[in-house]
Amino acid sequence: MNSGPSRPARLHLPAGTAAHGPYALRVDPEQAGWEHSALRVLTLGPGETHSFESGDSEWVVLPLAGACSVRLDGEVLELLGRDSVFTGVTDFAYVPRDAHAQIASGAGGRFALAGAKCERRLPARYGPAPEVPVETRGSGNRARQVRNFAAAGAFACDRLIAVEVVTPGGNWSSYPPHKHDEHRPGAESVLEEIYYYEIDGPHGLAYQRISPSRPGGAELLAEVRDGDAVLVPDGWHGPSIAQPGHDLYYLNVMAGPGAEREWKISFHPDHEEGYV
Repeated sequence: MNSGPSRPARLHLPAGTAAHGPYALRVDPEQAGWEHSALRVLTLGPGETHSFESGDSEWVVLPLAGACSVRLDGEVLELLGRDSVFTGVTDFAYVPRDAHAQIASGAGGRFALAGAKCERRLPARYGPAPEVPVETRGSGNRARQVRNFAAAGAFACDRLIAVEVVTPGGNWSSYPPHKHDEHRPGAESVLEEIYYYEIDGPHGLAYQRISPSRPGGAELLAEVRDGDAVLVPDGWHGPSIAQPGHDLYYLNVMAGPGAEREWKISFHPDHEEGYV
């Protein structure tokens, strides 16, 4: 049995509290107190550029709002992007470890860099929006749209797993509560997880719950708003509850130590009548 990653000092990161340099949000493994998962949110003004070294991590550059180009390994990947996370799926770029990358945006925009420390250096690649698998998960007031752009089995990465979820206002998602903090072959994998939220419309809010899966484990009930993030080192996480009239978006970034890149979860035994 693997006891999972250590718990960060703070689980809820309100917008602006984890800003660093050019990033409105920067969560690196060292800051989070774990080993693999990372997320940065970058805002560029019209005509601005940003360069970074991928280091020992692989990254996906994901437009949240706006278009950009990503220059690396002697090629330029043009991302058409989107108006906002609520208008649909987007194309994206994969940046391998040990690379120098430059992001440039003619009109400006906001871009997520979802990352994971990794071992293998895979090729730089373009991820077309039409090839992103999209599913409706759950039903009734548990229905939500899941965009599996970098899910295990959908797009090749070494360790990174990343998906987007859009939950209609008034609905619950990440339900029933589930966890992935033990290594149980074929049943559950150890994954550190980051939630990053955007909420449609002014004054919108949502709620995020984490409950302990073992004594002393992670626990949180937080009111989250646009630009907030929540770290999930262990524990049952869910539900994520959207305020009526305000659709909820979250980006999930996951990675872990397992030999296989897989998303294996356990449902909370008291709430197994839903869909995660």
